[in-house]
Amino acid sequence: MLEYKPSDCLPTAEELPDSDDTPVDNELQDLIPSLLKAVLALLWENRWDWFFGVDMGIYYHPEESAIVPDGFLSLEVQRFIDEDLRLSYVLWEEQVVPMLVLEVVSHKRRGEYSRKKKLYGEMGVLYYVVYNPRRRRKAPLEVYKLVDGEYQLQFGNPVWLSEIGLGIGAARGIYQGINREWLYWYDEQGQRILTPEEQIANQRQLAQRERQRVTEAEQLAQRERQRAKLLEERLRSLGVDPDSL
Repeated sequence: MLEYKPSDCLPTAEELPDSDDTPVDNELQDLIPSLLKAVLALLWENRWDWFFGVDMGIYYHPEESAIVPDGFLSLEVQRFIDEDLRLSYVLWEEQVVPMLVLEVVSHKRRGEYSRKKKLYGEMGVLYYVVYNPRRRRKAPLEVYKLVDGEYQLQFGNPVWLSEIGLGIGAARGIYQGINREWLYWYDEQGQRILTPEEQIANQRQLAQRERQRVTEAEQLAQRERQRAKLLEERLRSLGVDPDSL
């Protein structure tokens, strides 16, 4: 694991570049981690001890350029620094190594299975997640856990991440109107945690069913009133005062 010795001479996040102007290779490298972040923002809305970065530089050494994973999760850190938010993630300032790093492989590999994997292990990243949607003979999702300094492939889909309290897995679904395989968070029972879009849709369905229930109740009450009125008119036609009954 890399060691950091804070010093007054180390650059701060404000002094370090927050972008190298290199675009992501495709939309998935933005959408997949953004989906995971959106779910966490709703699931952990009352927690302030976590941060999920998307396409953000991690500075791990003052003399090296930042490494930029597609997504990463850190726990036991401030969710927000200030209103300007984080410019980058600087390890000697944060003093917390990301718990999980995500790389989405595009048609052009960027060292996900070699250089980056080795560096994340040296940093001490506990979970290294690689998603390669173009894989056909092997599973597109690989989750590695750092054990005694080496990454070991974890089996299953989803894979339970006990230190995080969530599982991660791949499944087909709809996000931003796109029907395809996405990465999702799971609970300990293996149930997929719904996305904000899905939760909104569920709430709309519940509201619609409630409106339908109220409408049906009102219609039933109206029919009962009509039957009561017809009965009253029938009694009066027979010379019976219904009010006297």
